Amino acid sequence: MRSPAEKDQEEKRKSELCKARDVQAAWYKRWCAEMKEECRYHRKQWEFVYVMQALWERGCIAPGKKGLVFAAGSEPGPSVFANYGCDILATDIFPEQGQQMGWTDANQLCFGIESLNKRGLCDEATLKKHVSYRAVDMNNIPRDIRNYDFNWSSCSFEHLGSIEKGMTFLQNQLETLKPGGWAVHTTEYNISSDSETTAEGDTVIFRQRDIEQIIRQLQKKGHYVEKTDYSLGGLPEDFMVDFVPHQQKIHLKLQLDEFVVTSIGLIIRKKKKSNLYHYFNKP
Repeated sequence: MRSPAEKDQEEKRKSELCKARDVQAAWYKRWCAEMKEECRYHRKQWEFVYVMQALWERGCIAPGKKGLVFAAGSEPGPSVFANYGCDILATDIFPEQGQQMGWTDANQLCFGIESLNKRGLCDEATLKKHVSYRAVDMNNIPRDIRNYDFNWSSCSFEHLGSIEKGMTFLQNQLETLKPGGWAVHTTEYNISSDSETTAEGDTVIFRQRDIEQIIRQLQKKGHYVEKTDYSLGGLPEDFMVDFVPHQQKIHLKLQLDEFVVTSIGLIIRKKKKSNLYHYFNKP
């Protein structure tokens, strides 16, 4: 009979909701140690760890791999991945634009490479060798950002102005990847309604119907999306809601506007080039 640790190693991350059982898993503890954090029932920590594990499982975190992060802020991913020899382009909104939107917390915006190793997760030489920074508007991704092995974002595309713009981003971000490249993105998920939601504004909340719509759109274009698990979890922490004002103690589910939300992670693989492409593009 397999031990819980063995099951953790065998079962890859799916597209799924934030759940308390993950916090107890060996893979979760591994990445928290790399971030120099204690494991917490907090959905923001879950997002970082989920992204790291999903990319690790798919062979993305290895020497020479090229990665791209959107809305980096001061998150730990770039410095953690630099330790593995990945070359990371960290992007974020233009600082003055973010400040106009009310993002005044120093951790919400990236002001250059100096923002990307505040925790000291890698040495400065490794950071400068493997990580670079560029200001990028997620609603208008420059066409010269291409040919990455993987990309990711943590609770970012819900801030693009509307559900429709978030869906457009999930399609456009695939243009930055090589054929067969992986994308892992987390966002707000409405667990209290599949009809009413906040569809426009500084922070929108995606419903199951929205997630299923974008998955259909991606699949129609030939891309692969990992099967989605909408289960909410069954541990005591899964039934706790952090109401306003948020206490940040058990913070897997929380109140946002009049809704109860959590985080959802989506794992997407860009379609590979067809045999016909290779036939007509022989060297």
